[in-house]
Amino acid sequence: MPMGEALLVVDVQRGFCPGGALAVADGDAVVPVANRVARAFGEVVLTQDWHPADHLSFASQHPPRRPFETIEMPYGPQTLWPDHCVMGSADAEFHPGLDIPHAGLVIRKGRRREVDSYSAFLEADRRTPTGLAGWLRERGVGRVVILGLATDFCVAWSALDARMMGFQAAVVEDGCRGIDLDGSVARAWAQMSSAGVMRLVSSAFG
Repeated sequence: MPMGEALLVVDVQRGFCPGGALAVADGDAVVPVANRVARAFGEVVLTQDWHPADHLSFASQHPPRRPFETIEMPYGPQTLWPDHCVMGSADAEFHPGLDIPHAGLVIRKGRRREVDSYSAFLEADRRTPTGLAGWLRERGVGRVVILGLATDFCVAWSALDARMMGFQAAVVEDGCRGIDLDGSVARAWAQMSSAGVMRLVSSAFG
C-alpha cells in the first residue's frame, strides 16, 4: 500500500454547529482546527450530509417516533434524527468559517431517501460504496487522517471503514466533537482503538 496521506474533513456544516438543526455541542470549535491542519495536506476531501426532505432517518417520517429513538430498518438499527442538512438548504451548507479552498473532492452522504449514510466510504446498507477508496488509491494515499463532526457517528464510521478497506487511519481528537448518546463517544473511541485507528492531536501537524 502506498503511503501518501489525505485529510478527511467530515460534515463541518451549519446543521451540526450551534444554531443548526442537529447541533453538536461546541461543534464550531473544529473549524479553526480543520483550517489549520488542512494546510499540512496536499490531498483533502470534504464530506457533506445531503438529505432529501423526506429522508427515512428523520423522526418526522415515523410518527409518533421522536428524535434519538431507534427503529429497525432493512439494513439494521437506525437512530432517528431531527430533520437536518436537507439538500440545498442553509442548514446543509459548510460552516462559513471553513476555509479549505484546495480540497479536491466533496462526498455528499445520505442522498438516497431509504438509506442513511454516516461513513465517507460506505452507506449504512454496508453495500453501497461512495467511491472514496478508489479516489484515494489512485492518488497514492495509504493513510487517512480524519477530523470533523460527529466523533461518535460519521467520524468513527469513516475511520473504521478506512481500516476495513486497508488504509491506515488516524483521528485528530481536538478536531472532533461528539453527540454522545448514552456513552456513544467512549464506545466509538474504544472501537476505533481496537481497529488500529491512531489518536492524534492537531499540534502534530504544526
